[in-house]
Amino acid sequence: MGDPNIDWGSYRYSELYERWPKDADGEPEPPVLLARKTSVDMGAELLVNMLEAYQIPCLTVYPGDGSFGRVVLGMSGPGVDIYVPESYYSDAKELSKGDSNYEEL
Repeated sequence: MGDPNIDWGSYRYSELYERWPKDADGEPEPPVLLARKTSVDMGAELLVNMLEAYQIPCLTVYPGDGSFGRVVLGMSGPGVDIYVPESYYSDAKELSKGDSNYEEL
């Protein structure tokens, strides 16, 4: 058995960086806020998984101390902000309309 890989989730962000669209200079496209979700009903996880299934990369940001709460409590009190690349925004917005808890920002 090999040594365990203890990266605490950092692999996800390096993998996300690789999949994130780049501009002509090789810089990542700017992210656009798609949704603000609460962590109570698993809506954020469902939305992120749906977008990822359609090959739309998503960046999740836990405002305030939300990252700490997510680790300790399993959820973020302030909720989560979901960002997508600028070029994918219209497709992501259209797909999000199927979410019963989706609210226009």
